[in-house]
Amino acid sequence: MAVKTRDKIFTAAQDRFHALGYSACGVQQIVDAAGVPKGSFYNYFKTKEGLALEVLETYVASSKREILSNAALSPLTRIREHFGFFISRYEKDGFDKGCLIGNLSAESSESVPLLRDALRDSLSTWADLLTGVIAEGQELGEIKPGLKPAEMARFLINSWEGTVLRMKVMNDRRSLDDFMSIAMGLLER
Repeated sequence: MAVKTRDKIFTAAQDRFHALGYSACGVQQIVDAAGVPKGSFYNYFKTKEGLALEVLETYVASSKREILSNAALSPLTRIREHFGFFISRYEKDGFDKGCLIGNLSAESSESVPLLRDALRDSLSTWADLLTGVIAEGQELGEIKPGLKPAEMARFLINSWEGTVLRMKVMNDRRSLDDFMSIAMGLLER
């Protein structure tokens, strides 16, 4: 029973944080969505920020970053498939949720220092993975020489997060398709 209640709270928090963001989502909204009493929340989670950290960790683990490390695929294919995975995820969600990392980052502040640090670490790790793939692609002659891999990786992530915000507002995939076309054009030799 205890695990079931914790899972209900966690699942409700995943949905509420993704749909509403961190600040607009209170503990009461989470427990209401979970169908459990408010006191149950504190039996399983010390703070809303602690719960948000777990939600973020699960989201990152489900983001298929391992595609970027798959040496069986060419570097450009890895990058294309990595972002393609997100496009298929957003399509399933109806283009209205956006990226949890981007949503939480947009409202991170000093009032949630642990969450802000976790978001910073997540974005840095993602950029490091992309940097490695871009550098490898340059070594193999598949990605344009002269690009600074770390700078390009940060640019791709920054552009992607902006693209996803526009997707969310427009509620369609056109901005995602634009990103893929332009990003791949910037990388391809």
